Amino acid sequence: MLIGNCSGFYGDRLSAMREMLEGARLDVLTGDYLAELTMLILGRDQLKDPSLGYAKTFARQLEDCLGLALEQGVRIVSNAGGLNPEGLAARIREVASGLGLQPCIAYVDGDDARSLGFEGALTANTYLGGFGIASALAGGADVVVTGRVTDASLVVGPAAWWHRWDHTAYDALAGAVVAGHVLECGCQATGGNFSGFRQIPHPSRPLGFPLAEVAADGSSVITKHPGTGGMVSVDTVTAQLMYEVQGPAYLNPDVTTDLTSVELSDAGEDRVAIARVRGSAPPELLKVGITELGGYRNSVEFVVTGLEVEEKAVWVRAQLGHRVRAQSITTTLGPLPREDADTEENASTLVRVHVQDSSPEPVGRAFSAAAVELALASYPGFTMTSPPGDAKPYGVYRAEYVERSSVTHTVHHADGRVEVVAHVHPEVEEVAQTGASAPSSTSGLEQDARLSPGLETGASAPSSTSGCEPHASAPSSTSGCEPHASAPSSTSGVRVPLGTFVHARSGDKGGDANLGLWVRHDQDPYAARVAWLLGTVTPQFVRDLLPEARDLDVDVHPLANLGGVNVVIHGLLGEGVAASTRFDPQAKGLGEWARARFVEIPEDLL
Repeated sequence: MLIGNCSGFYGDRLSAMREMLEGARLDVLTGDYLAELTMLILGRDQLKDPSLGYAKTFARQLEDCLGLALEQGVRIVSNAGGLNPEGLAARIREVASGLGLQPCIAYVDGDDARSLGFEGALTANTYLGGFGIASALAGGADVVVTGRVTDASLVVGPAAWWHRWDHTAYDALAGAVVAGHVLECGCQATGGNFSGFRQIPHPSRPLGFPLAEVAADGSSVITKHPGTGGMVSVDTVTAQLMYEVQGPAYLNPDVTTDLTSVELSDAGEDRVAIARVRGSAPPELLKVGITELGGYRNSVEFVVTGLEVEEKAVWVRAQLGHRVRAQSITTTLGPLPREDADTEENASTLVRVHVQDSSPEPVGRAFSAAAVELALASYPGFTMTSPPGDAKPYGVYRAEYVERSSVTHTVHHADGRVEVVAHVHPEVEEVAQTGASAPSSTSGLEQDARLSPGLETGASAPSSTSGCEPHASAPSSTSGCEPHASAPSSTSGVRVPLGTFVHARSGDKGGDANLGLWVRHDQDPYAARVAWLLGTVTPQFVRDLLPEARDLDVDVHPLANLGGVNVVIHGLLGEGVAASTRFDPQAKGLGEWARARFVEIPEDLL
């Protein structure tokens, strides 16, 4: 079957749905709209208007494309329902009626976990698997919208329905999880955010969105529509596969996927085959992503120019300190200016001051006034990039875990039937849910078959999604272990950037940063370079490579089949993207910083 993707986050390219429908034949078109930060945004929307809480852009896309999808017989599956899948389903019916169309629309819910002891949370949503989606498709739905399913469930559900997998088809389900994880972030699989971007042909052409040809055994081929921009290669697929995962055991509600088993191969131009993926029983507990209002914050940027930059920064920070009463004040100084700079901009840098408090008053007008009043009473050359604004609320993210039996995974069919997805897994893995704040990957492998109407299917353990969104799962037992590899070359070394032949992709999982490092596949000596990387990257190596992690816990997970390692840096992002005051709050640039750092590499590997 052919499964395409048309969205990797809430705000992705609006025209992508039409592009995918017009590009070539599809069986199912998916769209991923949710992430940890998105749930906070939707929660704040719902505070203002209880009828909201879903991705409004999805309804706009359907207004343009629903007729085309029905004409082609393409089923559409999306988690755009967010906090209110029922409300989104109702909105889609309005859109369809206005177009003179009568599609079968189903929605999946049961993920709202606020009643399970999280009543004080702004949002608390269990990551559900793909069985509800499969059941909705089996019931004849043309459009299926869900709440918080794992990102990969958007592919697992349709694949299980199409291929009639049962709940113990773990290898097939695991293969679908991998395909779903590759597709979930849209153009990241076709060259977006790729450290080898210079290899992409026709760089001015918009990147195409990915699709997967999923076989009955769970193997797949990742590709894209002919003539679209970007590229699909072993390295672009590896980049997405290693994105925002937290170890070799990729936990999902319906299966535990062994990422060490994944084998990638070149299957032709813009075609990469994924094979031999192994799966086992899903984890015992389901992950719950929780967002809470953490307080209020504000910030200002001062421009400092010329000589004595550091002293100027110290003075303005001291002046503000006498006036500002916020609970937290964070000051950062940008790169020092060039000596004898030939432009004023090159002679300048920024001093950023961030304030946070549980109350809006200390970080609102009180902070703004304190900053502005320094304009004629501070360092020489005083100016700001923009005047300070009002205090804004911020949120914090954390993960918890609940028993499967406490969750009612529910399908609301187009004909009005309500079906509860049964917990039918004969066994689940008892995985220690330590480090609950550290989410794992959000792709969730789900098992399902082409289910007959009314047949109860099984709910499962989630993973967490970011920005594509963080995916959740319990940390692997290999956390923190040193990677095993053959001994690296003994020849003398040369100090060069790590990115000389190492690719990287990074992102966030709650307060943790995830970093994938792997050897470029199309250059020799590939095997020797992989052995060097696996033997070199240890937790201490990462702390030395990235000094901001020097006091943090670091896990390193070898993924030899992919030619690289998965690194988790615990706590680098504090309480998550919505609360972080870091320059790069989602760690999106962390991988490129790592590649730019100089390390000693044996001469015979260069």
